[in-house]
Amino acid sequence: MGLKARQGDGFTRAVEAMLACRGRVVVMGMGKSGHVGRKIAATLASTGTPAMFVHPAEASHGDLGMVTTGDVVLAISNSGESDELAAIIPAIRRIGVTFIAMTGRSDSSLGEVADIILSSAVDQEACPLNLAPTASTTAQMALGDALAVALLDARGFREEDFARSHPGGSLGRKLLIHVRDLMRSGDAVPRVGPETPFTEMLREMTGKGLGFTAVTRPNGTVLGIFTDGDLRRLIERGGDLRVLRAVDVMHTGPKLVRADALAVDAAQVMEQHRITSVLVVDAAGALCGALNSNDLMRAKVI
Repeated sequence: MGLKARQGDGFTRAVEAMLACRGRVVVMGMGKSGHVGRKIAATLASTGTPAMFVHPAEASHGDLGMVTTGDVVLAISNSGESDELAAIIPAIRRIGVTFIAMTGRSDSSLGEVADIILSSAVDQEACPLNLAPTASTTAQMALGDALAVALLDARGFREEDFARSHPGGSLGRKLLIHVRDLMRSGDAVPRVGPETPFTEMLREMTGKGLGFTAVTRPNGTVLGIFTDGDLRRLIERGGDLRVLRAVDVMHTGPKLVRADALAVDAAQVMEQHRITSVLVVDAAGALCGALNSNDLMRAKVI
């Protein structure tokens, strides 16, 4: 008989209890079930369901104080006869929590006192001696993951929510870091007015070290940009560059990104247009920063 077919209404009731939980899901288990329990607690916590693991043996020596009214306790034991769990069940019941048993024997001591039973029963362990917890721990893990996924879906948990609990991972960097977090701003942004003489424009561009300068209107909006590539092309054509102004040599329509855009979106703009820098504007369209590929690489966005 498959794991799904063994559940009855227990799985649905467990999900409903965890959704309604005002506190945390407290996972407990001894031995191999404890290792599985730690993983289940971690998976629940990272997918929007506050959860923690409490060791049953430590619970009987003070850690039971971590369990409070409003919590849901998920106790895992294949046999349902774990001495350490049995010792603390009366105290757990007095706290007034919803008690869920994940066990291979619904008629066990654990199953008899539980409010809800999740069956992790298997016909036989994968161990050739049918002794070492193998198939049973796989069933426990699968049930834990199924609970987490069902809760995730019921809560409307999104990529952005996942990223917030994984700020150190690649997804966190992609979905949490905005352009404003990485951009150069203030005096670090090269900018000149349209009437700025060519030589002065070059000083601004080389002094800021970004390989370009923005050309802005008096109100701060971007009129154009002049880059190292534009300079090379001007030199190749020849002529007296000293008589030129910024407006004479800039090119219009530079690529702009908003300061509140995701940094990964700015990276996509650079890649799509084969450029290494973009100008950053605020909600009013005024220049407020600059971002280049080195900034993105330092932040490990790319």
